[in-house]
This record gives sequence, C-alpha cells and structure tokens, in this order.
Amino acid sequence: MALYVYAITGEKHPLDLDGLSGVGSEPSPVRVVAAGPLCAVVSDISEEIRPKRRDVLIHQDVQERLMSGGPVLPLQFGYTATDESAVEQALRKDADGYLATLERLRGCAEYHVRAVQDEEELLRQILRDSPEARELNERIRSGDEDPQLPLALGQLIAAQVQERQQALSSGLVDALVPFARDYTVRQASGTDLLNLSLLVADDRREEFRTAEGNLAREIGDGIEFRLSGPLPPYSFVQ
Repeated sequence: MALYVYAITGEKHPLDLDGLSGVGSEPSPVRVVAAGPLCAVVSDISEEIRPKRRDVLIHQDVQERLMSGGPVLPLQFGYTATDESAVEQALRKDADGYLATLERLRGCAEYHVRAVQDEEELLRQILRDSPEARELNERIRSGDEDPQLPLALGQLIAAQVQERQQALSSGLVDALVPFARDYTVRQASGTDLLNLSLLVADDRREEFRTAEGNLAREIGDGIEFRLSGPLPPYSFVQ
C-alpha cells in the first residue's frame, strides 16, 4: 500500500504519535518506518491526496506534534512513497545529509515575516518628497493636455516605488537576520514588499519577537507587519 510521508526524524526522537490519524478519506493511524538512525513518519493511503483543508490541517498537526519532541525535517504537503521499502531506501541513501540537517535545525523553529505597504500612503510620500513628481502631478491636475505628462509621471512613480521598497526591504532584513541562524528571502507577491523566512533558535525567540515588534512600531505609517511562527522549518530543509 502507498504511504503518505509527513516528516523525517532521528531514531531518538520520542515520536509521540498517539491518537493521530492521517490524511485521506479513510484515515489510518500515523506510524513510523525506521531505517538505521532515521525514522519516517507516515500513514497508509489508498488514493491520490489533494490539498483539501482537512488534509492540510492534519499534515500541519502532525508536524507540530513532532516539533514539540525534537528536531524534525518536515516534508511539504503531498509527498508520497510507493511502499515501506521505498521509504527505507530513501532514508539509507541520504542518511548523512538528513542527520546533518536535523542537527542544524535542533532547537530552532521557522518564522515568516511579511511586510505590506499601503500604496496610497506610498504615493503621497513620493508626491511630498519628489519635486519632479509633484510638478508633473500639478500640471496634470491643472489641465495641461501634454500627452507625455501621465506617462512621465507614471514612469517616475514606478521607479520611486521600486527604489523605496527595495531599500525598505533590505533595511528590514538587515534588522532581523542578526537574531536568526539562517534566513531566506523570497520574491514578494501582490502588495507585499517583503517575504522573509528566518530560522530562529529557541533561546532567541523572545529577543527576536521583541525586536520584530519594536521594528513594526517604529517603521512608520503605511507599513503592516505580519509575523507567523513558530512553524516547522520547511524553508530550511534541503
């Protein structure tokens, strides 16, 4: 029978899985497949698993239960194996790498920091701070029919937005990464200007949260911070 694989742990992990049922329409108990110094946490499945809300929450619940007992290599939602033999083979093949990563993640959790900038507030700041943008805007509003004015203003504002957001994003990263063992910056999407993942040691958790809170208060108008964590260290499993 096929297996759904949640995570990899070391053999000394307490693996408190009592009462946990797995993903799928006919959930089976979450259990362990061991190979040498490693264990894979799995459950039996008889269907293709899709990211339904219930199954995503179960996947996350298993990860959080495991995190409470020690370092864990969380797999992304949807990872499956054909059978126990395939799982055992994968554990043995990459044992050294898995063990090294588990040691690197020991005593750590992942935190996500997203920053969103209010576009209207940013536009007001640009028009306030840039004489050239302010002049173009005033000419358009006063009825100047030069067809090049809107294009020139749009290009100027777009360049200013990119420059300011890149500078702000870099400054936020520089302020937070000293509290982390590792970090990764992903491409921001939508209205986000920052999408930052940090690997933070447990003994620096409060220090990090305090610094993030202070930064959010000091950063100024028009910036919203969103902090998530502690989370399984998905971003730091290679």
